[in-house]
Amino acid sequence: MTTATRSEFDQGIALTRHPEEAGRYEAELGAGWQIGGGVNGGLLLAVAGHALSLEHGQHPDPVSISGYYLSASTPGPATVRTEVLRTGRGLSTGTASLSQDGVERLRVVASHGDLATVEGEVRTSATAPQLPPPDQCIGVEHAPKQLIEQAALLERFDLRLDPATVGWALGQPSGRGRIQGWFRLADGREPDPLLLLLVADALPPVTFDLGLPGWAPTIELTVHLRAKPAPGWLRVVHATRNLAGGYFEEDAEIWDEAGRLVAQSRQLARAPRPA
Repeated sequence: MTTATRSEFDQGIALTRHPEEAGRYEAELGAGWQIGGGVNGGLLLAVAGHALSLEHGQHPDPVSISGYYLSASTPGPATVRTEVLRTGRGLSTGTASLSQDGVERLRVVASHGDLATVEGEVRTSATAPQLPPPDQCIGVEHAPKQLIEQAALLERFDLRLDPATVGWALGQPSGRGRIQGWFRLADGREPDPLLLLLVADALPPVTFDLGLPGWAPTIELTVHLRAKPAPGWLRVVHATRNLAGGYFEEDAEIWDEAGRLVAQSRQLARAPRPA
């Protein structure tokens, strides 16, 4: 195995290199990462990103990664096939295809680099979300029973949502399409670039805050990583500005304990059908 830690996340993205076929890896998608009708899209992106990290060698970190979700993944064996398209001085670019029983689930294009070497001036007009302290936020233990039943992966998270953005849990969605809170893994594993791929898709769908509960399957997810995250809590905000034609976009920002914007993402997802 390529990982040897006790973290459920590391076990969830663990890969075995195929002994004969170059660029091929075998994975085992765990039932503990399910949400709605399939395995969480962020976890799948991390599996594919991990495979490309292994292929790129000197460029271990995803810098920009986009995944198209072709069919719903289920718990069980999966195969990842990679192809390196270009290896440069600072970036390497490749593709990955994740499949199960010959059915392609996810197709990825990504550029990898080494975020440990990132230097230079930081200029940003973005501001971190203002959140109450974690102990004053709403934990998973307070989540509605029906949400936990649809999202086994929440048991892997220490997720504390801002009380101002969880009115939907009481039947009072704000209509603003915004959910934000604190995130870390329940087993204490510290964040790294591959974990950020999961975090970009970890919060409940923002459609909950629009009064549309239910599964919102991802069509496409792109994550841009800007720096290695510092140890500790992550602050995460998900928001949408446009739901139309049965689809909505969901923008995410991930801030680390040091106050650095370490990742941004956008995904297109299918809106839940009104009850």
